Amino acid sequence: MDRLEVIRLSGNTIGVEAAESLAAALKTKSTLKRALLSDIFTGRLLSEIPLALKALCDAFEENPLIELDLSDNAFGPAGAEPLIDFLSNTKTLEILRLNNNGLGIGGGTMIAKSLQAWADKCKAENRQSTLHTVICGRNRLEDGSAPSIGLAFAAHGTLKVVRMPQNGIRPTGISQLVRGLRQCKELEHLDLQDNTFTAKGSKALAKSISSWPDLQVLNVGDCLLSKRGGLVLTEALCQGHVPKLTHLHLQYNEIRADAILVLSEAVRTHLKELQHLELNGNQFDPEMRETQSLIDALALWSHENALDDLDDMEEVDSEEEDDEEDETESEEEDELVKKAEMNEKKEPLVQSDDSKAEQELVSQLEKTHI
Repeated sequence: MDRLEVIRLSGNTIGVEAAESLAAALKTKSTLKRALLSDIFTGRLLSEIPLALKALCDAFEENPLIELDLSDNAFGPAGAEPLIDFLSNTKTLEILRLNNNGLGIGGGTMIAKSLQAWADKCKAENRQSTLHTVICGRNRLEDGSAPSIGLAFAAHGTLKVVRMPQNGIRPTGISQLVRGLRQCKELEHLDLQDNTFTAKGSKALAKSISSWPDLQVLNVGDCLLSKRGGLVLTEALCQGHVPKLTHLHLQYNEIRADAILVLSEAVRTHLKELQHLELNGNQFDPEMRETQSLIDALALWSHENALDDLDDMEEVDSEEEDDEEDETESEEEDELVKKAEMNEKKEPLVQSDDSKAEQELVSQLEKTHI
């Protein structure tokens, strides 16, 4: 145990006393690098979890921790507060996993401001941030936390992997996030699946593509890019800024045949490494020439099997097309956002039971200089 580097407690249930005892032991482990603590509070009272987390995070400040995984702990915004001191003061953390924690807007804002404080200290001390991976999906972060998160990402500028699927983020929030990520020039993996882009978010993403020459994975499936947004994004891919792209997820986005033709040209001229392409659930005919053009382009690089099965395509009738021609971009945005909201109402959400407490925590953090 003297050379302990990894502690893995996932699937256990830890109370306050156990956490305090564990923390006391961990403080002496100067070699600890990874704390894998997903799903460790099953059956615990919400009032217990912040105390247990605080004890553990105080101990981690004494360790050269490079990875912290607290995924699948439904601690809500109250569980974000104990992380503030650790995230503000770490000098070694590289990977932060906070997936499915029910953070909400308040918890997401607290985490973002802590990351901002860390980045500010790096700048003041003339050292580079070590953070390169943030995984924070299924947290209902929404537009409310997006500005702070975008600013924190920009301040670090070192992120290579960002995965934030299923957060209920709308076009304005998406725009703020990707603007912040433009400062992360070494970004390799971006996953924003199952948020809502529309044309507005798609345009912001398209403008950001040129900032990521090392991008290998782009997942914006189930994001309602829209007809206009799909075309804008494929036109950006056609500029040749992401030649290393290997995985492109564009399923269920209302993409039309015109964008498929542009994507075919992008593959033919620039996307030579593309090995996996998801387009199922969009609004074009798999039997038409546009699809064959895309398959032929993939075959040029021996990736003819890269395209997923197109067995769940969405049909658009002529009356709907006529209505769309008369529809302004603003009207289309509103309609797509409403559609996303209706879909989300059908899905179970991880939410905090005490929104008042969440707002009080956010207000307290905004008044406090970390």
